[in-house]
Amino acid sequence: MTAPTPGPPGDPAGYRRTALTITADELPAHASSLLDKGYRVALVAGQHDAGERDGDRLRAVYLFTAAAPDRRVELHVRLDRADPSVPSLAGLSFAAGRFEREMRDLFGIVPVGHPLPRRLVRHFHWPRGWYPMLADAGEPPEFGDVEGPFPFSPVEGAGVYEIPVGPVHAGLIESGHFRFSVVGETILKLKARLWFVHKGIERMFHGRAPEQAIELTERVSGDTAVGHTLAFCQAVEDACQYSVAPDAQRIRAILLELERLYNHVTDLGALCNDVGYGILNAHAQRVREQLLRINDTVTGHRLLRGAVHPGGATVRALPDPDRLTAIGADVAEIVALALDNNVVADRFTGTAVLTRDQAVDLGALGYVARASGLAVDARHDHPFLLGDLPRAEHTRTDGDVLSRFLVRAEEIAESIRLVNTFADQGFAEPAEPALPAPTAARSGVGMVEGWRGTITHRVELAADGTLTRVKIVDPSFFNWPALPVALADTIVPDFPLTNKSFNLSYAGNDL
Repeated sequence: MTAPTPGPPGDPAGYRRTALTITADELPAHASSLLDKGYRVALVAGQHDAGERDGDRLRAVYLFTAAAPDRRVELHVRLDRADPSVPSLAGLSFAAGRFEREMRDLFGIVPVGHPLPRRLVRHFHWPRGWYPMLADAGEPPEFGDVEGPFPFSPVEGAGVYEIPVGPVHAGLIESGHFRFSVVGETILKLKARLWFVHKGIERMFHGRAPEQAIELTERVSGDTAVGHTLAFCQAVEDACQYSVAPDAQRIRAILLELERLYNHVTDLGALCNDVGYGILNAHAQRVREQLLRINDTVTGHRLLRGAVHPGGATVRALPDPDRLTAIGADVAEIVALALDNNVVADRFTGTAVLTRDQAVDLGALGYVARASGLAVDARHDHPFLLGDLPRAEHTRTDGDVLSRFLVRAEEIAESIRLVNTFADQGFAEPAEPALPAPTAARSGVGMVEGWRGTITHRVELAADGTLTRVKIVDPSFFNWPALPVALADTIVPDFPLTNKSFNLSYAGNDL
């Protein structure tokens, strides 16, 4: 790691970052300059600095990142508590506009000039004037029907009708409301309404020591325990200026790929099931069970919990390369059988296309972006391993269900290759690390390529080492808006298939 670049006094910065304190009026020009240089908006976070040292002020933190090489720039904007407002960046970045709406709902920081100022996180039964992330928010006041129902925009015309779905779904699906405007079976417009299960998980980190927060990070999104925990640990290590041993980094990389494996295999089977090829789903679930048992052997937990911690990672065993190679051959056969089936090929090909330009405009991440031809992958763009990993070249980048299916299949083969390569390098018994306590308030950022895409965590630590702010960004926050775009002109029966090809997290999106 390189030496940290310090920010201005009072603005903590860690490795690979430059931190600048600017005025609200200076924000658009700085943001525009960074975006023109190829940076993207990775995170926008509100912060309530309340204490003897800070007084009582609000702050908005904008994290911009770029690849080749890994670059990270933070813009800190200090705000007047009596009138907290910032110029909206929605005209420069779609993702920034959504972060601004989230920040307004949770901190009361107003994005002036936002083209869509309606609520995002807080539903309309949430009371006005209560912003739960403020340090002095107190207990919530009584909820009620304050502002009426959510203002869905109706689509009118001859033969147009609406189909409401959710927010309560069959099975174990989490809460989300989808409103389809339809002619015949063709979808004219889909509006997704989320944030039914807001947990306040970011607030739950406050005052905890980092090692006491792991149970929270492992449950941000239950199928991404390694991804979120690793991003959090990287952020803490960044703040503490701690370099993780290479052997521990390789163990972390193995765990990250094992998590990618069992989730991708699950979704390949589910996609086949959605077009009536249930026998392939049964075989995929059989393979998934094998992978979960490997996870249990490696970490003692089927979902890989308990292995990653600040400063390192601990495993009971390494995965058997021969067993993983056999699983790779098994998956390849399942994929071949699926693509040789005319019904599967017909239903997958050309369905729910997300074009490259649309993916760029929306800031899509992960396999959704890669299936549309974008080479975005934090394993390469923000690497934590020494040495270069070869970037996988995907055979289809048309942005349809078939491309998203094939990207997953190709990543399974690549993940098995990576795990076996890392395991063959051998490991020394990792010593239990002791992270140095910060001598002053510090911040840190962690970025990893979870199985859905790039996960970003930003933490702030007090001088005593306790957490004062944790901001979490799951790739689903970026990819949810892409789902309705891809579904335009798709037929209603293909919604479950398309939805599974994206497989976005409700919990990771709604914190």
